[in-house]
Amino acid sequence: MYDDPTGEEESESGTLHRRPDGVSDATVRALGALSEALETVERARGSLYTFHQLTGGADLRLDEALEELRAAGHDAQADLLEREIVGRNVIPGHWTYQIIEAYNTHYYRPFTDVEARIRQELAKGREHVYEAEMKQARRTPEHPAHTPGP
Repeated sequence: MYDDPTGEEESESGTLHRRPDGVSDATVRALGALSEALETVERARGSLYTFHQLTGGADLRLDEALEELRAAGHDAQADLLEREIVGRNVIPGHWTYQIIEAYNTHYYRPFTDVEARIRQELAKGREHVYEAEMKQARRTPEHPAHTPGP
């Protein structure tokens, strides 16, 4: 990274956050909205992993509940829990990992592929052009905490 006096940043990969020549304000705003939508999808995907880990952890914790029920002399209730809940599909035919796999295959990967394609077609693949311009516009020149780059 380098600190360019024009306020433009170059990332470690060499991709500028600067708007390519000929790209309109409307296009930059549209790409900013697309980027924000992708960020929301990333959060949703993270929530699926949280769901997966919490549900799987609860299922494994049932082993302790089974042992405790049996130790307390409640074999019928332990049998019911083991038969009806332990290892149960969370939706018909699916454990949580299968939901994540389906989400990734049918929504997440196509979304990221299309987002990258649109960015490539409209802004030479440059990411966060909208945000970089907002950063530049909101900087206080000469302030040490408002530098254009790291």
